[in-house]
Amino acid sequence: MFTKEQEDMIARSLLNESKKLRVFDFDDTLVKTTSFIYITNNGKKKKLTPGEYAVYKEKPEDVFDFSDFSKVQDPQEIKKITKIFRRVVQSSGGSGVHILTARAAHKPIRQYLKDIGINMSKIYVTALASNNPKDKADWIEDKIDNEGYDDVYFADDSPKNVEATKKMLRDKDVKWRVQLIKH
Repeated sequence: MFTKEQEDMIARSLLNESKKLRVFDFDDTLVKTTSFIYITNNGKKKKLTPGEYAVYKEKPEDVFDFSDFSKVQDPQEIKKITKIFRRVVQSSGGSGVHILTARAAHKPIRQYLKDIGINMSKIYVTALASNNPKDKADWIEDKIDNEGYDDVYFADDSPKNVEATKKMLRDKDVKWRVQLIKH
């Protein structure tokens, strides 16, 4: 006896259809904001932009403050990627489209997308509340293993997130494309 997901996967393979998973990061992929990550290390404080943080090498003594990310501060749409995002949403009806963010709060992201005219009815926003690249890769792997996705696209500005996801996908029998977003 097959599960519903297995039946769907078999039917898709017989019909040559794929189940598409389209995953976009938020900060510095779809939007630039004035949100900063504050780091305290041995009493010294500094702030990093999301782009700087994406390539920052953590030190054991670092204490992070992500409080700016509880809202979308002064958003500037990254039109080139948002145009692709809109096209993917339109062609799929939003099915299989996800925003996967290290932020802890999903509601401000949903509100921002709604404010720029993106229909949020079928788009999922997952706030991992984690900056560990493995967490994004694990989330995508869970979707492949447990929901039957066999065609994956992932866009992120963090080289660490991109590499962790590529490493995981190399061991999967799925069609995939991982894109590092550079500005």
